[in-house]
Amino acid sequence: MSPTHLEKIEAAMRVALSFNQAFNLRDLAAMMAQIGDGCIFEHSAPAPDGTTCAGKKVIAQFWQDYFQRHPQAHRAIEDAFGFGERCIMRWRCEWVDAAGQTGHVRGVDIFQVEDGAITGLLSYVKG
Repeated sequence: MSPTHLEKIEAAMRVALSFNQAFNLRDLAAMMAQIGDGCIFEHSAPAPDGTTCAGKKVIAQFWQDYFQRHPQAHRAIEDAFGFGERCIMRWRCEWVDAAGQTGHVRGVDIFQVEDGAITGLLSYVKG
């Protein structure tokens, strides 16, 4: 494997990990700093096919709404690995709902990273 290829893998991993850290801090500005202008984000709701968000403004609104509905959401990374300009991250998201009940879901994100920014994010959850 060439050093250039390794640098791309490491860069994609750094961006994905930074995005997850910002998620856990509910730092929307830091999350969006990792997102490229033309990013396509496919999230998992509603089942079975989810919805696609395109562009920073729409993606920022999605996450702002998400954090309003899930103010205590926290993602623990279970596994992450890089492949070229992609990072695949397996995670467990935990929360406490309005009634005080805890819950969790496990999922996988596939990050496409180009020139240090997320250009594609595919999110999948276990049903």
